[in-house]
Amino acid sequence: MILAMQTLDIVIPCLNEEQQLPLTLDKLRTFCQAHMAAYRWRIVVADNGSTDGTLAVAREFEERHQGEVAALHLPERGRGRALRTAWLESPADVVCYMDVDLSTDLAALPPLIDAIACGGYDVAIGSRLRKGARVEGRTLSRELISRCYNALIKLMFLTRFSDAQCGFKAMSRKAVDEIIPVTRDLAWFLDSEILLIAEKRGYRIAEVPVHWRDDPDTRVKVVGTAWGDIKGLLRLRFGGIPHPKRPA
Repeated sequence: MILAMQTLDIVIPCLNEEQQLPLTLDKLRTFCQAHMAAYRWRIVVADNGSTDGTLAVAREFEERHQGEVAALHLPERGRGRALRTAWLESPADVVCYMDVDLSTDLAALPPLIDAIACGGYDVAIGSRLRKGARVEGRTLSRELISRCYNALIKLMFLTRFSDAQCGFKAMSRKAVDEIIPVTRDLAWFLDSEILLIAEKRGYRIAEVPVHWRDDPDTRVKVVGTAWGDIKGLLRLRFGGIPHPKRPA
């Protein structure tokens, strides 16, 4: 019996990244051609509300590299909105996402995807806090905020996963179809919301140590993002963890 090759969609959410996006797509395509031959992969650029040439760049790559790159446009901003839309519309067996700056070394991509496709896990996440991980260029303040946030999650929910915020995650098609429809966040808290629902409802989560290089030109607004995350945690803590939409 010949088994069909599993399909993989790699989503890159983008907001005003016309300069970085071509570099990222060239590097990611080259890596996938060399190291992801076990999968029928596709890179999906999820442009959410860009006002520069990001969408034009994505569509140019889509035209030049048909089957390898696809462009998705959302007129409204929101990283969580972009991921929810891209993952729910995807037909792939496994979906993942990574930040456009490729802060996570791509060497972690094969084990991340293999954990879902071959290892029987429902969710796989990159971790900067597991043994074997390396972090470069991160300021003390950002490291402190990250560690305090992950400690707060453990205190509030007694979780086992180590790094909720690393922008490097994968899910099985089953987990996407069941978990994503009951999530509510359209911004940065979506990562944490997915993991809290998954762990509390019995989905298996794999953690892959990563080599992380912090981007000094990051667009993340730390204070606003942190406040949004805290509000999300309070919503789930006092409003309850939703039940995934499992098929009847």
